[in-house]
Amino acid sequence: MLSSLDSHDKRLLAILQSDSSRSNADIANEIGLSEAPCWRRVQRLKKEGFIKAQVSVLDRVKLGFNTQIFALVKLDAVGRSNVSDFAKAINGFPEVLDCFVMMGSSDFMLRIVTKDIEAYEHFFFTKLSQVPGVQEINSMVALSEIKSTMELPIS
Repeated sequence: MLSSLDSHDKRLLAILQSDSSRSNADIANEIGLSEAPCWRRVQRLKKEGFIKAQVSVLDRVKLGFNTQIFALVKLDAVGRSNVSDFAKAINGFPEVLDCFVMMGSSDFMLRIVTKDIEAYEHFFFTKLSQVPGVQEINSMVALSEIKSTMELPIS
């Protein structure tokens, strides 16, 4: 699908993923287009699903979410309905930022944020471990963050 994008599209996407608050005029000037064609490209890229959302990335630590946990979850039985039920439950937990279906000894990997370790303990015992079908949870607390980005390597 990336091959359907021309060089202007790729530059436009690279700029937007770095700073989506930039004005259309500023972006158009940087990529060498006039404003109207630049705006139309953005609209097309949204319509085609290349741009899923334009959001502000918040600083979790400044907002008091000091603890980041990666949890590996194993279900007691893996089947389409069990995975679907687990996904529905997880989607209801705002503490869970990401959930991935995995291959290997664990079925899911979750990225979870809480205010502190006590808040994670509460989340663990009252929510996560209570999801039907959960057999095992292996929690790993991140000590520090070396790299965190949403930017894809568009070239």
